[in-house]
Amino acid sequence: MLPEASTLAPHIDHLLLLLVGLSAVIICVVSVLIFGFAIRYRRGSKARRGRLPDWIARDVELGWTAATLFVALFLFWFAASMETSQYEVPADAMEVHVVAKQWMWKIEHPNGQREINALHVPVGVPVRLVMTSQDVIHSFFVPAFRIKQDVLPGRYTETWFNATKPGTYHLFCAEYCGTDHSKMTGGIVVMPKQDYARWSRGVNTHGTLAGQGARLFRQLGCTGCHGESARVRAPSLAGIFGRKQPMSDGGFKTVDEAYLHDSILRPQKDVVAGYKPVMPSYQGIASEDDVVRLIAYLKSPNGGAVE
Repeated sequence: MLPEASTLAPHIDHLLLLLVGLSAVIICVVSVLIFGFAIRYRRGSKARRGRLPDWIARDVELGWTAATLFVALFLFWFAASMETSQYEVPADAMEVHVVAKQWMWKIEHPNGQREINALHVPVGVPVRLVMTSQDVIHSFFVPAFRIKQDVLPGRYTETWFNATKPGTYHLFCAEYCGTDHSKMTGGIVVMPKQDYARWSRGVNTHGTLAGQGARLFRQLGCTGCHGESARVRAPSLAGIFGRKQPMSDGGFKTVDEAYLHDSILRPQKDVVAGYKPVMPSYQGIASEDDVVRLIAYLKSPNGGAVE
């Protein structure tokens, strides 16, 4: 068995053992019945043969069908509850951004630390991974944590884990993504909290992720339309993250990472009510790494509150 290095791993292993054990029991019961009936009712035996009473045939058939149905429903409920727990991200989870690219994993921490094909995290702290791809479909797979999540171009997907044992654990791409797919590997380095604190205080000349996003916000000219003194009438972005925005089609959209991503690269997709669709697309101008930084800035307490 692979090591169980996250809080999710024991639950997944228990589910696997339950399914294997139940399958083994069913195989044994069916095998015993097949061999027993084959011997009992073999040709030439003196076993009674003939039509069974209707009530026996009916009750056995109904009982077997009902038992199978209840077992299937129980397994569905048990497996579904186990799987959905993977999407219940703790509110205090540390957020890390992942950009997949042929053929590497690019990691950015909130404090601005950057890594390639490696992710340093503290033990016992939930970590939320917000992921997107720069080119094709990839899949973030850490067997020791029992997590695997597809990483898609043009979309944000997420997963999370809470590592329970210090060590280095293999990271793979589990979706064929081209010539060097087999080389798209890395490692999750789980460290004691004091060691992680020393590592995170390492040399960082880039500033925080939100700070990088603020500089990029000005460099790309976003303040020309979204600043308070802007001449072009555009929605204010101050404190926008998490709010519900009325759309021109009459609906509402919650401002999350996916909404902000689309607003930067595909601004005509969702137009805020009362505004004209005049924002240009930054597709080809801002890379996925740039979008990550812009979103980190807009999510920050002072995000979008610029002159």
